[in-house]
Amino acid sequence: MRLDKWLKVSRLIKRRTVANEACDNERVSVNGRPVRASYEVKVGDVVELRFGERVTKIEVLTVAENVGKNDAAAMYRELG
Repeated sequence: MRLDKWLKVSRLIKRRTVANEACDNERVSVNGRPVRASYEVKVGDVVELRFGERVTKIEVLTVAENVGKNDAAAMYRELG
């Protein structure tokens, strides 16, 4: 699954276009390197999101096309 779509499905970012812009502006990195929105997300990837001063580091646990609002948080695990 594409990174921008995964970020939207996991509800880390509300809209896919916003996720796309974040990737274009190098605010999203996977396994330590900046990636494009078309990056294929795999289980075990470590995704780092930078919004202003806040940095969120998460590990991908599942990749699924459709996830309910209550199950979205189970797609990833926060790493401090």
